[in-house]
Amino acid sequence: MRTTQTPAEQKLWLLLRGHRFAGVKFSRQVVIGSFIADFAARMRKIAIEIDGDTHSRQIDYDAARTRRIEEAGYRVIRLTNADVMGNIDGVAQVIEIALGLETAPLPGPLPIGEREQK
Repeated sequence: MRTTQTPAEQKLWLLLRGHRFAGVKFSRQVVIGSFIADFAARMRKIAIEIDGDTHSRQIDYDAARTRRIEEAGYRVIRLTNADVMGNIDGVAQVIEIALGLETAPLPGPLPIGEREQK
């Protein structure tokens, strides 16, 4: 396990730690099988992996790693450093969707012709 976080991990951890994200408990560097996920919500079975530039050269390894974590019952969210550093709101939305917190917007009022007639 590493003691220092990358800048992207630091930024995401500020969003996730201390039940700050929708009251869900996330932990750092969670052991899942023979792998260590960057972050995980154990009770919700969500694992978050932040991929740096080196991951572009290890596509097969990452795919196998994702499969093994999924076999342990987790849903894996893969993000890039660029995602976290440049679009934290989009990252938050992806996590909300994975947690089942995102809801569809309510429809506007029905057009006049489609309202129920009394």
